[in-house]
Amino acid sequence: MITTDPVLRLAADLIAIDSRSSLSNLPIAERVEQELQGFEVERLDYTDGNGVAKRALVAHKGPKGGYALSGHMDTVPATGWESAPWTPRIDDQGFLHGLGSVDMKGQVAAAIIAAQRAPADVGATLLITADEETTKQGAAIIAKQSALAKSLGLKGIAVAEPTGLVPVRGHRSHIAFTAMARGLQAHSSTGKGINANWKLLPFLAAMRAVHDELRTNPALQDQAYDPPFSDFNLVLDNHGTAMNVTVAKASAFIKFRYSAKVDPQPILHAVRQAAREAGIELAEQHEGFPPELPADHPLIALAVALTNQPARTAPYGTDASELQALAPCVILGPGDISTAHTPRECARAQDLVDAVPVFGRFLASA
Repeated sequence: MITTDPVLRLAADLIAIDSRSSLSNLPIAERVEQELQGFEVERLDYTDGNGVAKRALVAHKGPKGGYALSGHMDTVPATGWESAPWTPRIDDQGFLHGLGSVDMKGQVAAAIIAAQRAPADVGATLLITADEETTKQGAAIIAKQSALAKSLGLKGIAVAEPTGLVPVRGHRSHIAFTAMARGLQAHSSTGKGINANWKLLPFLAAMRAVHDELRTNPALQDQAYDPPFSDFNLVLDNHGTAMNVTVAKASAFIKFRYSAKVDPQPILHAVRQAAREAGIELAEQHEGFPPELPADHPLIALAVALTNQPARTAPYGTDASELQALAPCVILGPGDISTAHTPRECARAQDLVDAVPVFGRFLASA
């Protein structure tokens, strides 16, 4: 890919590095750090739940007390891609293609270039995270452990996820459930095995009822969001078992997203009770409380003034669920999220370039 624009060159470099959440992100973190000459840089190294080495970065230059730009380095898996996911290219219509192009390596590149260009009298902070697509662990570690971030007295954070540069003042957070039933593996023809799927089925039936309740009960919905009902997405896994083998382990993964006005306790109670009644194991992973600022909050008013776009809410989640512990967050970035998490992921190249001055004005507004 040939381009002279520094944002697109950096975005291409980042796309070319495989940084799926299951892998160590140290190679891409080291590439990002090459762009941070003149910044004070704090490396926050940790090991994720699977024992994989990860790193989050906090970088700052200029006066304290300003604003921060944030983005994540990891991507979802390369499921379904027919083109090369780590070979960035710009097509004839001006779209940058590649895994992470819109979610969110292009935005990270735009944020870094904007921070680089900030004048000496403007505070510029970057919060670059890992594991956003899975556990939000990188953002949580920055919020809890970063001495540099805590020392800055940040006024606000723009999480640069793709919003079409429309300010998002609030979004949902999730609770991830892992339900596991155990059986006994054997050749299925012998009758000596125990199929874990049969143990899981009563739990799944109860989860379908929860799903339907979320779709139909107004008391569990939030009309400020589109859609108003909470996400309750189910994925099943028999862990590679062949058709002629009784299933020794059957897992159900459910992501439940809820907004600040929705009480998650009834859903937690229903899932836990169903697991107990089915006699299966249940694990939970909770994000921070759903971030949501009122429409007249100063940070939202600033983002509206910078973009001339009214603020809205979003049904997905971002690192703001963790980073809000440091400072108020607005979600604001270039690109259209509609191709994120698809094998056709792309971002309009000019949108990424045009975001740099917007981010620059955001930093300079302190």
